[in-house]
Amino acid sequence: MDNRSDSKAAGTLLENGSRAPAISTTGPSPRALFRSVFHEERFFLVLSVFIGIFSGLAVVCFRFAIDWCRIYLLGSGATSLPLRLLLAPSLAGLVIAVLVIHVFPGTRGSGVNQTKAALYIYNGYIPLRTAVGKFVTAALAIGSGHSLGSEDPSLQIGASLASALGRRMRLSRDRMRLIAPVGAAAGLAAAFNAPISAVLFVIEEVIGRWTAGILGSVVLSAVASVVVMRWFLGAEPLFRIPTVQVERPEELVAYAVLGIVGGLASVAFSASICTLRPRLRAWPRWTQYFQSALAGLLIGFIGVLGAPQVMGAGYEYIDEAMHGQFTWQMLAILAGLKIVATTVSFVSGTPGGMFAPTLFIGAMLGAAVGGVEHIFLPHLAGSPGTYALVGMGVLFAGFLRAPMTSVFMVLEVSGNYSVIVPVIVANTFSYLISRALRPTAIFDVLTRQDGLDLPSMEEQREQDILRVEDAMQPPKGPVLDAQETLDRVLQLAEKSPTDIMLVRMSPTGWNSVTRQELRTMVNEGKGAFSLSSVLPIRQIPYLHPDSALDLALRYVDRWPLVPVVSRADFRQLEGVISQQDVLRHYRTAGGQDRDLG
Repeated sequence: MDNRSDSKAAGTLLENGSRAPAISTTGPSPRALFRSVFHEERFFLVLSVFIGIFSGLAVVCFRFAIDWCRIYLLGSGATSLPLRLLLAPSLAGLVIAVLVIHVFPGTRGSGVNQTKAALYIYNGYIPLRTAVGKFVTAALAIGSGHSLGSEDPSLQIGASLASALGRRMRLSRDRMRLIAPVGAAAGLAAAFNAPISAVLFVIEEVIGRWTAGILGSVVLSAVASVVVMRWFLGAEPLFRIPTVQVERPEELVAYAVLGIVGGLASVAFSASICTLRPRLRAWPRWTQYFQSALAGLLIGFIGVLGAPQVMGAGYEYIDEAMHGQFTWQMLAILAGLKIVATTVSFVSGTPGGMFAPTLFIGAMLGAAVGGVEHIFLPHLAGSPGTYALVGMGVLFAGFLRAPMTSVFMVLEVSGNYSVIVPVIVANTFSYLISRALRPTAIFDVLTRQDGLDLPSMEEQREQDILRVEDAMQPPKGPVLDAQETLDRVLQLAEKSPTDIMLVRMSPTGWNSVTRQELRTMVNEGKGAFSLSSVLPIRQIPYLHPDSALDLALRYVDRWPLVPVVSRADFRQLEGVISQQDVLRHYRTAGGQDRDLG
């Protein structure tokens, strides 16, 4: 722990038992120097650009490291020796296990949930050691043939670098909480060469909300990282996309079938991971040294037996599938074997991501389904590349449960917007089937298996919204007119079953008055005056029937009765709401198992 953290003994407790250093407020800081020129929000936007630049450079180095490990461990030829296929992933698994257990404990897993935890639990703190460890262990794992991808680790590397830079700048706590997702978007954008998809994923699955400031920072970091990545690696997309076309509307039925098959496959994929992971973690601690090695040995056997395509990320084989280089039988086998290989790699605790395997499975499955459909329906115009491309989005939507990201990811990868209708149709079927068969998304399951309680973005999207109209009541007493005289108003008030009554002001606005206040003013000889001329100025807020019930909580503790008015005419009273009404409805909704957030 550095000297900046000595000013506060107790930091945030991290997963590995250490404490995150508290953000110091003593001593000179770069932030103080810049604050006279830049408002903190503007400074944060500028900082986001530098986060994108550093993350882009890190991802470029990460990709070079993966390629170097692959060449060194598996060879540079088109085919590798069987002995290398067996030994490289298993021996690398032993080294990775030792590093993860003793040196880099924060690198286990994909990195998405760890970044999310930094936002919601650790005030944006991710140790810089995590970026170093993720870089080393994930490059070694993917390069040696473990069935994992580089996108999720790139996301965590970017988040860790952003966290370190934020601590260096001594940002406020609120900004520190948001800096990890900003770095995550930069890392993911550089890894995917897809800034829009990265922005959507971070907002859709990590942050869960967005404002103009958040969106601006995330976009700037993602664009900056992609510019840096393209400067070194070129602007070519990940895949050589063949001609994509949809000639007849009835072809959408074929893509709907692909969506159904993909949804079922995504359920099987996520179920295998969520079932095996806690069982392996329950084994004795000493077995953790060998789990990754055994997973590598199994993947090596799969490669030796004739399917080396499942080793590593497999992007080059996705490209081959798009251009019809495999039979539909081989495509189906590769999809199934990739599910097995990715499951054993991930549940063994080997650092690496699930994005690339998901795209691989989806592409193989999509091309296989397209091949089968062409046998029975030869008039279909869709090419294997079209089905493979749509299949990638189908698995992404069903397995990772990011429906919006899945659509734009396919569009960015292909650069062809004519495929958008098949993608939307197929992804919708996949997502709905996955949600119906497995109500909890895989990232949420993994989070709970780790003993963390992070907000589920999918559950928040699906939860019912409680509205004012659900709790409001019709006014029990008369609605008084401010233009009436006090004598007339008091006559109405004496017949009211309630002591508090609303007053409709002129030309707009609402007020309230009690029966005792009216009596006092009349006794003071003001009975001939209009109510508006003597009523104390205390204009109360109003709500609309479709307003969120949470909004009512801001007012009902200060105002015993809040008017609910029409949006078309603010003087038209639709009902009233009180603190008792709000609490009663929350209790009722809670009894119906509604999540009140």
